[in-house]
Formats: sequence, structure tokens, C-alpha cells
Amino acid sequence: MTPRLHRPDTYQVTQSLKAAAAAIVAWALTGWWLTAPMALMAPWAAVALVLGTVYRSVRTATQLLLMITAGTLLAAGAAALTGDTMAAMVIALPLTVLLGNLAPVGGQGLYAPTTALFVLAYGSYSLPAVGHRLLETAVGAAVGIAVNAVVLPPVHSLQVSRLACALPRDCAELLRDMGDGIREREYDAQRAEHWHRSAQDLLAALSELHVARGWNTESFRLNPGHRLRRRTPAPSTSWDIVWARVANRLLALTLTLWETTSEQRGLPLPPHRALADVGRLLSAAADVCSADEAIMAHGADEERYDRRNDALAAAHRALADLKEHLHGQRPEVGAALGSLTADCQALLDDLAPDGADAGAPPARVRRGEGPL
Repeated sequence: MTPRLHRPDTYQVTQSLKAAAAAIVAWALTGWWLTAPMALMAPWAAVALVLGTVYRSVRTATQLLLMITAGTLLAAGAAALTGDTMAAMVIALPLTVLLGNLAPVGGQGLYAPTTALFVLAYGSYSLPAVGHRLLETAVGAAVGIAVNAVVLPPVHSLQVSRLACALPRDCAELLRDMGDGIREREYDAQRAEHWHRSAQDLLAALSELHVARGWNTESFRLNPGHRLRRRTPAPSTSWDIVWARVANRLLALTLTLWETTSEQRGLPLPPHRALADVGRLLSAAADVCSADEAIMAHGADEERYDRRNDALAAAHRALADLKEHLHGQRPEVGAALGSLTADCQALLDDLAPDGADAGAPPARVRRGEGPL
């Protein structure tokens, strides 16, 4: 399937324009003003170093300069030793490729053999040519870092907040769909499998949030303008832990529902009245998650707290009714119903604020922290 082009966001447009501006400035300095013979090296390095964080630009510039210097010197040394381009390639390329693979510089290792190849192919391995190549590369690196650090230095806190808000919203959507389908008995193995895959997507979203937190932390390192950039408050890492538990609980719950509808499993479908209580419980749990999203996105107030507490209390009442159906069931039905009941109770325990009772008001929180 061919990947589709997507509409670029503000961050992508900003970084792209900054990279283009850095290349233009680097060319103006070396090619137009200084008329340097290796002027192309400067805009090439500048555009490559406008990265997602200032720290990453500085780190990558160090790695890039080391690899280009190594490739240039090894190629020039091999050419001076052999006096023949082909023989110099036989010596320099294996060494530079090995160096690029062994050095702890990530993807920048490719610049060592690439630079050596360019040096030898264009015959630019005299002492002045080597000096100009390294000087122009250093100028371009300095320009790229300066542009990235001074012009709207990237900060990634907004991405963390967006992903954090998405967790309770996605949980609420899944729980509401499950609640409606179970209560109305409008689900089969195919729909239950869809619920299970949606629960797996929640775990993938948690991994994406973990990566975003790393970018957010890194974006404030060596960033001279971070105090001037708007920073969106993000929840603490305890928020991730809570929603990881909820996502794993939904994964187990959807798996049980899938197995009760599968012809290959021995778990029978629980009675309709019991399923109605399960559906009622899950719908109420969805309202709890929706309240958490609202508190996370818009801040905490009494109305949102009351809505959350009422929904959690309704879910616990449905859980109490569900437990009544455990008595007098056949062993096979009791096994399926008991598994659903245990998963539902654990889900409500995970959603309870700091382990409080259903009717207890959650501890007050600041905007952006959530009630959990």
C-alpha cells in the first residue's frame, strides 16, 4: 500500500523553513561573502543540523564533524601515500566504513565513508582543500545550531499533553462502545476481536507517550529560549502508570469477551441479565474516563469532580448487581462470569482516585495533572 502524503503540522513547517533559512545563511557566508572553494559544505551541514531539539543539533554536529574530519583525513592520507585514486579508495573506504559502523555516533557514521569517497572522487585532498572542507563544514554546523537555538527553538510539551489527554478519551470511547454492544447484545466474535485490537492500540499510544516525554525533556536541554516559548503543562509520569494499568485491564477484559463468543473456546456466554449489568458498568466507567479527560484538558472544578464521582459510584452499583449473578451458575458459566467480574472490579480499582472509595471526592489537583 502506497503511503499517503499528510498535511504538515506547524512544527514541521517551522523546522523546514528554519532548515532552508540556515542553508541560505550558510551559503551567503561562505559562497557569496567569503567565496570559499568548498562553499557547498556549509549549507549541506546547516540544513542537516536543524533537528527536533537544540541538544540534538549540538550532539549531532559533534558527531558529524568527527566523522567528516576522520573521512577527510583518512582519504587525504591514503591519497598522499599511494598517489593513486583507486589505490587510495581500496585503503580508505574499508577503514572509514568500519569506523562509521563501530563509532557510537548513530546514523552519522555514514558521513565518514561518504566524505572519503567525495574527497577521492573529486581529487580535493591537498592540504588547503582539506582545510577548506573542514572549515566550511564547521561554519555550516555553527549556523545550523544557531538558527535552531535562536529562531523558535523547538519545545515538545504540547505533544505530551495531547497524547496524555488522548488516553482517557480513547479509553472512554472503547468502554462506551463495549457497554452499548454488551448491554444490547449486539456483539459477536468479530466485534469482540475489534475491541481487543482497540485495547492493544491503547498500549501503543502509551509507548508513543513515553517517546514524547523523552523528546520533551530533551527539548529543554541547551535551549536558550525555552523560557520564551509557551509551555503546556503535562501530567506527571504517574498519569502514565495509571492509564497503563487501565489499558492492560481492558486488554484482559476484551480478551475474555472475545473468548465467550468464539466457537473454539469453552467459555459460554453469560446470561443476558448479567451482561446487561456488565454493559451498564462499562458505560459508567466510560463516563469516569470522559471526566478525567475534561479535568486534564480544562482543569479541575466541582462540577467535573461531581460528575466523575457520580459515574464511579454508578459503576460500583452495577458491579454489586453483577456479583449477585455469580450465585447458582453452572461451572462453565460461572468461570466466564467470574473472569468478567474480576476484570471489571480491577478496572474500577484502577480508576478510583488514589485507591479511594467510589463516593469519596478525589484529591484536588492543579490544571494539567488529572485526578489520578
